Amino acid sequence: MTEWVLHVDMDQFIAAVEVRRRPELAGRPVIVGGRGDPTERAVVSTASYEARAFGIGSGMPLKIAARKAPEDAVFLPVDHAEYERASDEVMAALRALPDVVLEVVGWDECFLGVATDDPEGVARAAQRAVEEATGLHCSVGIGDNKVRAKKIATEFGKPRGVFRLTADNWFAVMGDRPTRDLWGVGPKVQKRLATHGIATVRELAAADEETLVAEFGPKMGRWYLGLGSGLGPRIVDDTPWVARSHSRETTYQQNLTTRDAVQDALRELAGHAFDDCAVEGRPVTRVHLKVRYAPFETKTFGRKLPDPTTEREDVVAMALALGETLDADREVRLLGVRAEMTMPDEPDGAERTPVRGRI
Repeated sequence: MTEWVLHVDMDQFIAAVEVRRRPELAGRPVIVGGRGDPTERAVVSTASYEARAFGIGSGMPLKIAARKAPEDAVFLPVDHAEYERASDEVMAALRALPDVVLEVVGWDECFLGVATDDPEGVARAAQRAVEEATGLHCSVGIGDNKVRAKKIATEFGKPRGVFRLTADNWFAVMGDRPTRDLWGVGPKVQKRLATHGIATVRELAAADEETLVAEFGPKMGRWYLGLGSGLGPRIVDDTPWVARSHSRETTYQQNLTTRDAVQDALRELAGHAFDDCAVEGRPVTRVHLKVRYAPFETKTFGRKLPDPTTEREDVVAMALALGETLDADREVRLLGVRAEMTMPDEPDGAERTPVRGRI
């Protein structure tokens, strides 16, 4: 039997959970974000397929979503506890499948590792198990590694579908698609690749390694080269995920207009981020700052601490130092602080990628 990687991705998970507990919303455009008030500053966490038909998507400011939404659209607040409960139900149903290894990736997605001659059959069994246990639906990507299974294959199968993407059909399916369609390639990387005449997945796979290494460094350059051919880790690992960092951020209903207001906000955010790390029992090694200037320009940067620290004030002081570098003449609508920790001495045995750690 062949070893397969299946990526299970819940369809419109948050919106579907909301419709599950409010069946009368079925078929209506549902937008979940912030406190559910489209007059406030917040972004869309998820939108139902009916809402997406109007151009509403995750990350969009609620105010813009409200302008796009039809009259019968429903705006709902984010309910983390409910989504965690639903996620636990989904993972329990999948974990009960015979002869599978389950690796949780997030609330609404996971990998299944299985040896079988019928991966589509396992995928359909996973879909049935989830629907019977929760009433929710999912799509399943089948791949010969995580990169091919995750998102890429799954997105071709949405909604409620199954799609297989392997070395055999990689270039037939992906070769002429833009590099942005690859997992781990964002708009900035896409632009940098384009400066070297690399616009498609096939062109990336055929790119000169030295050129990519010069542009992105030895680790990332080789990673992107392999990504063009769909290369990636194959092992599904059920060991618990070890957090690398904790972050806190806030969108302010009124712009922060003074240096003192920004520093007070950073002091609070950094303190909460450190407290989350303290629960892990690992020192903080680096602090990152995220700022969104009005009207909507976002920047993120960080700085390594002189030494790993378990002192709250060290982390707060670094966040404040980063805050001093912000443009004092610009109003701030969002701030975030992320504290990065040392990893445990004992590795978790998982394969890692240079893009997002373990996938």
